[in-house]
Amino acid sequence: MSGRTEKTAADGFRKFGMLDKVAYAAGDFGCNMSFALAGSFFTLFYTQYMKINSLAFAGILVILKVWDAINDPMIGGFIDSNKRNYKLGKFKTFISYGSIGLLLSASLCFLPFPNAPQMIKVMLCLMGYISWDACYTFVNVPYGSMVSVISPDPGDRAQLSAWRSLGAMCSSVPIGIILPFVLYNENQELMGNRLFFVALILGVIGFIAFRFMIKNTVERVQVSEEERKKESESFNYIKSIKNFAGNRPAIGATMIPVATFLGAYGSNTAVTVMFQSYFKNVSLSGIPTVLSLIPTLVFVPFVRQIATRWGKKEAASVGMLLSLAAMGTLMFIPIPPTNTGILMFFCLLLLNGLGSGLGGCMTYAMMADAIDYNEWKNGVREEGTTYALHSFFRKLAQGIGPSLGLVLLVAIGYDEKLGAAQTWEVASKMKSLIGACYFFSVILMIIGVRFVYNLDKNTLSEMESALGRKGAGAELLGKQMED
Repeated sequence: MSGRTEKTAADGFRKFGMLDKVAYAAGDFGCNMSFALAGSFFTLFYTQYMKINSLAFAGILVILKVWDAINDPMIGGFIDSNKRNYKLGKFKTFISYGSIGLLLSASLCFLPFPNAPQMIKVMLCLMGYISWDACYTFVNVPYGSMVSVISPDPGDRAQLSAWRSLGAMCSSVPIGIILPFVLYNENQELMGNRLFFVALILGVIGFIAFRFMIKNTVERVQVSEEERKKESESFNYIKSIKNFAGNRPAIGATMIPVATFLGAYGSNTAVTVMFQSYFKNVSLSGIPTVLSLIPTLVFVPFVRQIATRWGKKEAASVGMLLSLAAMGTLMFIPIPPTNTGILMFFCLLLLNGLGSGLGGCMTYAMMADAIDYNEWKNGVREEGTTYALHSFFRKLAQGIGPSLGLVLLVAIGYDEKLGAAQTWEVASKMKSLIGACYFFSVILMIIGVRFVYNLDKNTLSEMESALGRKGAGAELLGKQMED
């Protein structure tokens, strides 16, 4: 039985409800005010606007993301080993401080000096990204860990996971739709000098969202002062890494976003180039991001029922088959450079979004269950470290994805100096490259969910019962028997 307790109304804590879900969603809304901007425009800013060689920039991205990935478990371990009793709770305290730096740091990634020497450009890129990443990590690692302490109930966690995805969508959709009209000129070229000011405005909006989240979320799963000190004193970073390596649910759940980022980031530049040079309508280049996120709206109202009735693992794996079929089709069918072709392209991306959307909704809830699994199997609860190591591999994928994408682009003839004026032969190859990136990423997702993640509905019931999570295991098991 875990030493963790759930605080209820009798302890002065309100009952879990809609305010928790909206507030938690606001956190990912705030994160994505800068993350979505960096994901969509960082590579293009430094290759097409700042004119850094594509292959050289691919190497820079790998260096940045390796540091980025190493940084996450370091901060996660610091959070787990910290002995202080924070007034806001340990997670919200780190988010509060990190959000102040995040307000300004995203702008440093887009300092517009295209005529500077190459070495100065590289230094600006490195320093800007490292400062932004440090602030982002101090926000995102504790934010991701919080889902395991807002509620012990697996159904509540599934809802929080879905609402988190909804929060990300509410920031990424307007960024994807509006910013291409603001940042590209009539010749389909990126106006990089505007990105600094756009990042600053989005940083202010994100900061306000974090304030709302901090004020309106409740950490109900708490530990006594005595147990907290005992855990912090016995914290062993190397042992925590070994625990993660032996945590199959954590590895399997991590493979979902890793695969997602490899596919989405690997194809991101190719999508923009396709709209610049093939469709000749770059103002629509943000729509693919929107189509990958909108399906979340379909699942959010039903995610608790889906997770409870069919199980997270079972539900997530089914939708991925639809994604596999859609992206396999995109790889091989001809798509003309017309409005009809654009519509065909969008329809296939929407089908991919519907297939992978359910898995995306479940990912963070699956990680919360993986944190419980570590407590169940190893007798220690390491929210910060487990989520940080999960984030470690996500960050590696975020670096490897665009780097690999740039290498593949150069391999098929892409020249960053030409900007939107790529040759017809190169532009016409973008569609197959995009389909291939997504297709192989879905295969990796299926492997993670079906063959690595081992918390099916029955095992989850057993675990929740053993941990005494509000009778959740017995409740789910009883439901299975009724069915």
